[in-house]
Amino acid sequence: MRRSYTPTIAELEAFCACARYGTTIRAAHHLGLTQSSVSRSIGLLEDRLGVTLFQRIRQRLALSDAGRLFERDAQEILADIEEASLKVMAFGGQSEVLSLAVLPTFANRWLIPRLGRFRAVAPGVTVDITSRLDTVDLEAEPFDAVLQRGPVEQDTPGVLHLMDERLIVVASPELLGGSRSLDDRQLAALPLLQQATRPTLWLEWFEAAGLDPRTTLRGARFEQFSMVLEAAVAGLGVALVPGFSAAREIASGALVNASTNTIVGEFPYRLSYRPGSETHAGLRDFLAWIKTEAASASGG
Repeated sequence: MRRSYTPTIAELEAFCACARYGTTIRAAHHLGLTQSSVSRSIGLLEDRLGVTLFQRIRQRLALSDAGRLFERDAQEILADIEEASLKVMAFGGQSEVLSLAVLPTFANRWLIPRLGRFRAVAPGVTVDITSRLDTVDLEAEPFDAVLQRGPVEQDTPGVLHLMDERLIVVASPELLGGSRSLDDRQLAALPLLQQATRPTLWLEWFEAAGLDPRTTLRGARFEQFSMVLEAAVAGLGVALVPGFSAAREIASGALVNASTNTIVGEFPYRLSYRPGSETHAGLRDFLAWIKTEAASASGG
């Protein structure tokens, strides 16, 4: 039988406690174990790895060079195990866990405010949402579904069209000086807030206006639409954002529409999943629910 060089959790815990407290007595007290069991775990670990992890100096334990190198990784391993355990415990009592990768602003401004209605129709399903800006590979990553922007070809298995992206221009009332609607030349004279991951948005907006495109690239730059919105509320400039993302600020009066025009983004919002996985109850319930929500939001 092949010998295992992988430490046990008990050995890692004993090692980290001894590294922290400097004696097996104090480490044992911290772990709620006997001194002999801690000493045995350290001995087994050193034998397993074939290195001396501690120098024994006058009844004190001092990390060796190998021990110092190993301590950081050991601490990270134990922290990862604890985090994984807490994640699983958070879903206790639920029959289904649905893991979703979602664009951050879409998650914050569209999906999460509606999840109460999903819980009402599928109380046994818990969602685990991860914010993702980059492309997700469903074959390589452990997500049940992905909500992002992308092309949607008719009858493509595993791809659901949610809604087109309709972009609007908003600004703080103070920045507009009482005006409620500006033409493109007036807009171009104001600071234009930039979205870093989609740097051509303002170019697309002004494409038909015949304006110098260089003037549309000035203004503070932010990674996410939620940041762009906060900057607009603070009066830093004019924002070009998806309409749903600014609904809260428009309703409160913190932002107003700065143009009567809108543009449709190149790609719609879509939900992707592995074909065939919709037979799982949690994903099946979510697909049915989000179709209804998207149709209602689009007025269809």
